[in-house]
This record gives sequence, C-alpha cells and structure tokens, in this order.
Amino acid sequence: MKGLARTIAVRLAGGAVMVWIVATFTFFLVHALPGKPGDVAYEKYVAMGMNSQEAKAKASIIYGYTSQDPLFTQYTHYISDLLHGHLGISISYSGVPVADVIGDALPWTIIPIMSGLLISFCIGVSSGVVAAVKRSSRLGSGLSLAASMIAGIPSFVIAILLITVFYTNMGALPYGGTVSETLLVDPGWNVEYVSSVAYHAILPVATYVLISYGGWMLSMRSSVVSVLGDDFILASELRGITPSTRMRYIGRNAILPLFTTLALSFGTLFGGAILIEATFNYPGVGQLLLNSIGKRDYPLMTGAFLLITTAVVLANIVADLLYSVIDPRVRR
Repeated sequence: MKGLARTIAVRLAGGAVMVWIVATFTFFLVHALPGKPGDVAYEKYVAMGMNSQEAKAKASIIYGYTSQDPLFTQYTHYISDLLHGHLGISISYSGVPVADVIGDALPWTIIPIMSGLLISFCIGVSSGVVAAVKRSSRLGSGLSLAASMIAGIPSFVIAILLITVFYTNMGALPYGGTVSETLLVDPGWNVEYVSSVAYHAILPVATYVLISYGGWMLSMRSSVVSVLGDDFILASELRGITPSTRMRYIGRNAILPLFTTLALSFGTLFGGAILIEATFNYPGVGQLLLNSIGKRDYPLMTGAFLLITTAVVLANIVADLLYSVIDPRVRR
C-alpha cells in the first residue's frame, strides 16, 4: 500500500511539474505576441483623460494585468492566481471569469466527443477482431479496406457530407446549435430538453465516430494479428476450447496496447474536435479556443490550453496506474 501511495505521489508530482512547464511556456508565448488587449485598454483609458494609475487599474480589472508591469512581475501574478484557482478574466465575454466560461463550454464538448469516442472504440475494436480473424476472407478484406478509406478522409469532409445528406437533402437531422430554437422548456434534466440535446448531437457524434473508427479498427486488427501467433492461442486450440472463448482470449490480450491510446483520447477530448465544433456551430471547448484566438482573448486562450494540458497529464497518470490492473504481467 505504501508503495502504491509513493508511486501515485511521484506521478502526481511529475504531472504538476509538466503542467507548470506548459503554463510557463504558454504565458511567455502569449505575451510575446504583439497588440496585447491590456495595452490597448490602457491606452484607450489614457486617451479618455485618465491618469496612468487609474488607466492601469481599470485595464487590470479587464485583463488581470498589463505590460506596464515588468514581465516577471506579471508572471508571478499569473502563477499566484493559478495556485489560487483563478484563471483570469475573459476579455471577449465582458469581464466574465475564464473558469466560468470554460465551465459552461465543457458539457458541450464532453457530451458529443465522449459519446463518439466510446461508440467508435467499441465498434472499431469489435470489427478489428473480426477483420483479423477473417483476414483471408472477403469480409476481413472489406472491413480493412473500408477502415483505411474512412481513416484517410479529413474530418471536415465527413462533416460536410453528413450535413449535405441528412440535413440539406433529406432534412432528417438538425444542423447548428445544441437545442431547438422553438424549445419552450428551461434547460435541465427534463425529457424535452434532453431529447432536443440528443437530437442535435446526432450529426456531431456521427462525424466523430466515423473519423475515429478507422484508427481503432486498424490498430485492433494489427494487434490481434500479432496475438494470433502467440503460444497460448495454439495451446488453447489444442485444448479444444470453444470459438467464443478463443475470441475472448484474443480480444482481451490484443486490446491492451489500445488502452493507453484510449486514456490519452479521454485527456485530449477537452480540446474538442475543433473542426467538428466549428462546422456544426457547437459551443464546446474547441470552438471556445478557436474564438479566443481570433478575438485575442489571451486569458481565455491560456486557460483553455491549461485545461487541455492538465487533462492529458492526468490521463497519462491514470493510464499508467490502471495498466497493471488490466495486464498482470506489468506487476511482475
């Protein structure tokens, strides 16, 4: 138990150092860009007749700090705010805290992206096993060919195709937004609102499933083919086990290399599929990050980058700790 606690502590400490490095790099990168909004606000208030101290104080309320302070002073303020859980004040959202802006966008990334990730993983893994076991048949060849073709299509092309077929031509599915504009009920856990959210999420989820399916399927197929040559498969066949039990043995061992990739995918989902969210006008974290870059909302930009970095680091730590649970050989 002490060894496990020590391992967790070491991993968390390493993760904290990595987050600090990325936060520091992002801070200096953003402040190296020209035309900082804090300076623009400061100069505007000075032009309006305010003295230097008043203009600096008012600009600091919006931006958090301006470049009138030494860069190292700004950095220490930034790190101090992070340690106190304060990500800054958004510029493009009229002084709303960055944490609140990101918190409002998180559900609209988690709902479609996590749903699409889990669905594509299950379908891709299952078809990958079939394609590997039946690789000499037409079924196996067809599955592999289809996955290769889908994996090579850009995400925005798949999104446009789905919109054209199911929205423009058929009118069967909605496009844009998260709920129906004519919905009269308040947001919450009621049937009408949840149904509208699910209905509007069909196309974004389907797009993410299609762009992810090929990678999962081809990776699983390759992993299964390598497992089929292991000695325990031959031994199980000689023992006369049923085909279903044999497939379970194969799948359980072949899926191990995909576990780390799946954990990392959960970490990167907070970045969202930016092109998908932009195409479907879905207000997730990816769309938020894209808008913050266009509007030069530096506090929001650094907050979004920090969220993505933290999620990836935590996903790596969780994957390392849980890998020994699903693969007993790691504990030896």
